[in-house]
Amino acid sequence: SALDEALALAEVAADAGGQLLTLPEYCGGLTTKGKSFVPPAMPEEEHPVLKGLQDFAKSRKVWVIIGSVAISGSAGKIYNRSFTIDDMGCIRSRYDKIHLFDIQLSQNEVYRESALISGGKHAVLSNTPLAIIGHSICYDLRFPGLYRELARAGAEILMVPAAFTKKTGEAHWHILNRARAIENGAFVVAPCAVGPIDGGGESYGHSLIINPWGEVLADGGITPGIVQATIDLDEVSRIRRKIPSLEHDQPFTLNGNTQRNVA
Repeated sequence: SALDEALALAEVAADAGGQLLTLPEYCGGLTTKGKSFVPPAMPEEEHPVLKGLQDFAKSRKVWVIIGSVAISGSAGKIYNRSFTIDDMGCIRSRYDKIHLFDIQLSQNEVYRESALISGGKHAVLSNTPLAIIGHSICYDLRFPGLYRELARAGAEILMVPAAFTKKTGEAHWHILNRARAIENGAFVVAPCAVGPIDGGGESYGHSLIINPWGEVLADGGITPGIVQATIDLDEVSRIRRKIPSLEHDQPFTLNGNTQRNVA
């Protein structure tokens, strides 16, 4: 099961000394049906992946960020939700993916995440003993304003759990993650699912850990496993002192003809 696979890798990561363990988007499983994502959804209190990883975090005394699982809410809504679990197994934060993956890569490759998933409305920051963590999920990566606000609020690590498609991943995954790290002077931790998706499609893999200078510290490639790096949070303040772009943000107005020509 998805939980068994996650726990097996989490054990390896904890044995290797990991203090903060992160998993990809839809780590509770995902299938596609037609143009829609169909993850197994259930209420928080019934979700086996959430419960299993809470128990694991408590037993191994580690922090766990569940990249996301599908959570059913009121009025038939389903949310693509990330959880931060502390080393006592308690939920410390929840983040619902804001930007939903509704795109058409080709005539035959169309995705409509919004057909099933409801988007979140709130950015989330987790102030933990390990680091101040800003949350996002997958397609959020293409919206730099979210990360700017998280960094300005103090985020030292930007989380980007994902199930990036192979096609978009090959073109954009490394570039976008490195850009988010560089422009915000923050670490980026981006665990990405890898391999075929039941029902069609393929995830890119290449889970990344990137430092605030934009250097890739670890790249998981296309093989399932763990990706690890030791990070020094002092790098965040050092880089932000060298290039204080967060302090240099300036308000501005847009002048000129802003009307779009319609053909």
